[in-house]
Amino acid sequence: MPRIIDYFFSPMSPWTHFGHARLRAMARTHGATVRVKPIDFGRVFPVSGGLPLKQRPMQRQLYRMSELKRWRDQLGIPIRLEPRFFPAPTDLAAKLIISAAVAGTEAQLDLAGACLRACWEEDRDIGDAVTLQAIATGVGLDGPGLLAAAQGDAAKAAYDALTEEAIALNVFGAPTYLIDGEIFWGQDRLDFVERKLAS
Repeated sequence: MPRIIDYFFSPMSPWTHFGHARLRAMARTHGATVRVKPIDFGRVFPVSGGLPLKQRPMQRQLYRMSELKRWRDQLGIPIRLEPRFFPAPTDLAAKLIISAAVAGTEAQLDLAGACLRACWEEDRDIGDAVTLQAIATGVGLDGPGLLAAAQGDAAKAAYDALTEEAIALNVFGAPTYLIDGEIFWGQDRLDFVERKLAS
């Protein structure tokens, strides 16, 4: 029976950006199914002890920047260390990715990857509806249709439900991979994810 990976993330997380393509490759290699679950970390942080970046102590902000440089160099994945449109609201991007479920999981993953690249490589504003529509169209999806769906009640209800699910499962950071009830937090835990998938 194929393994299921519940993939909780923010479409604006640099760590999700570093791990996204690697997770997809692992899932393909091991025949695992990825369930795509963008969530609202603005609601997760208050119940999990997390803080938005600008509210963290300076020591933690400086160390985060060091780690971004290390992982950029280690993985060879391009990243703008201080993108112009960071932070930006992520709710609409998350709901756009959720709405892409009508086109299938691979389409959702394509769209999530495109949103991450837009922020961290291309300096585009994924908080902007016109930009999001263009991103969706750029990966072969119905941009206008998806944007309309993302702005509707069903997408909001799904986004709220995924966020509540994450809180109930003790998810606290992005990205989080959940396999057989076991949490793996962070792209730097993907080696452990692969071991789990291979077991």
